Amino acid sequence: MNLHIALLEPEIPQNTGNIARTCAALGAVLHLIEPLGFSLSDRYLKRAGLDYWPFVQIQIHSNLDEFLRDCSAEHLYLASRRGKRLYTEYRYPDPCYFLLGKESTGLPQELLDRFSDRVVRIPTKEGVRSLNLSSAAAVLAYEYARQKGFQGF
Repeated sequence: MNLHIALLEPEIPQNTGNIARTCAALGAVLHLIEPLGFSLSDRYLKRAGLDYWPFVQIQIHSNLDEFLRDCSAEHLYLASRRGKRLYTEYRYPDPCYFLLGKESTGLPQELLDRFSDRVVRIPTKEGVRSLNLSSAAAVLAYEYARQKGFQGF
């Protein structure tokens, strides 16, 4: 599998630690796009990731433009409650990059507009704005793994 989970300016270290565990479980690369709302030495980040850190490949990007230059933009999918299509309606390529926004505001509208054909939505009941960031990342990552037949598991 060739899966990449990218977090734009994550704010809560526990979410990032949980996502790191998901990346370890699937062999996915975790991309962190600065500025981060915490230090990489934060004890809550480390605790949430438990002893899985040696199994996580992390790439740090100084800003969104750098990440977009480094990734395969044609293989980029953005997660947003404002997406028109469900995450299950796509056939994900290799490599696949899922980009998730910061906990407080999500992804910027101009970015959603730029990649409007690849904005995925995870459905929730009316009145529920969104899933927790780490839950959303896990839903997307395991859909990708399912589509690839859980190769290597």
